Order: sequence, then C-alpha cells, then structure tokens
Amino acid sequence: MYNIKPKTFDFKSVNGISAKQLDEHYKLYVGYVNTLNKIWNIPYIPENYTDSNSTYSNMRSLKLGETYSLDGVKLHQLYFQNMTGGNNTPSGPLLNAIIDQFSSYDRFISYLTNVGLSMRGWAILAIDSIDNKFHIIGSDLHDTGAVWLSYPLLVMDVYEHAYFMDFGTDKRKYISTFINNINWGVLNNRFANYVSSLQINNMNANMKRYSPYPFEFHY
Repeated sequence: MYNIKPKTFDFKSVNGISAKQLDEHYKLYVGYVNTLNKIWNIPYIPENYTDSNSTYSNMRSLKLGETYSLDGVKLHQLYFQNMTGGNNTPSGPLLNAIIDQFSSYDRFISYLTNVGLSMRGWAILAIDSIDNKFHIIGSDLHDTGAVWLSYPLLVMDVYEHAYFMDFGTDKRKYISTFINNINWGVLNNRFANYVSSLQINNMNANMKRYSPYPFEFHY
C-alpha cells in the first residue's frame, strides 16, 4: 500500500485570516489526502470494471474522483505554501519579470484580482510551456480549467470555503488580504526552479523561442 501524508504549514504567520478559517480549510485539504490514499489503494480487479463506459461506470467514477482529489491535494499545498511563512514584500526576479510582462505590479494585481473575482475555484499565475510567458489561469473546479504542461507559480483559492467564515460575501477583501500574505520567497523559488529546468531543456533540445521571451533578461 502507498499513502501520502498531509503537509503542515505555518498558519500563525498569516495576517487577517482567522485561525478558525484556516483550520477548517486545512481539514478540507486533509480530506482530499485521505480520499486520494483510499483511491490509490484500490486494487485493479478486471471483473469490477466490465461496465466501463463514458456515461456512468465504476471506472469513470474512480477516475473522476482520482483527478478531483489529486488536484485538490496539489492546489491546496501550493496555496497554503505560498501564503504562509512571511516574506510578504514583493521582490526578486519574479517581480521584475512580472513588471516586464504586465507593465507594472499594480496592473498585475488588478488582473489577478479580477480573475479571482470571476472564478469559483482558483486563480493561478503560471508559465505556459508553449510560449514561456505568464498567464493567469482561472478555474471553477480542481480538475476543470487546468492547462497541461503549465507551471504554477502563485495559487489563490477563491472557493467560498476559503473565505466565507471571515469575509462573508466580501470576496474582494479576502483577495486583498491573501495578496498581502503572499510569500515572495516561495514564489521566487518556484520561478527559479522553472528557469533552471528550462535551461536544462535547452541544453538537451533545440527549444523554439518566442518573442518577447521574459527569461532572456538577467535580473
């Protein structure tokens, strides 16, 4: 049997969101971990899947539950990690690259905020592997709206469960509070990991480059 364990996070470092709100949110994350472990430990017995079809079947239910739970685990881990631990002053290579593409930090925050207000699940700053540029991706569900082979840098949960206990219907105030808690050290580490992998890929293959190409600059 194979089981993953929930990660722990420094919720005491978060300002403006109550311990109760964070604890209840964390319980949902643990629930996804537990459900994923249950799914991953179901043995494949062919006789149990003789009804497989794309409308309703045992295999369809299993696979939908797996992707929803797995994405729920990954997204919550990225979210909790990039909002805990302090280091809340925008800085570093990622900030410079964001300003380069979005023209200003305020313009980036405006875009992120409006995506967050428009979605029911997630707003994610990611780099896409096709153009190697930033995209703010909106998703209504854990497993809906995701872009394959994109690399998440900043993950913001905008499900009602993430804020309703503290902020009620004031989603904009929650988003502003989340932004004030972003750990830029975490974001810059993710950005550095992506750039590092990109450099490795360039050594191994002739990767097509697009213009403007934000990683040509030496920040």
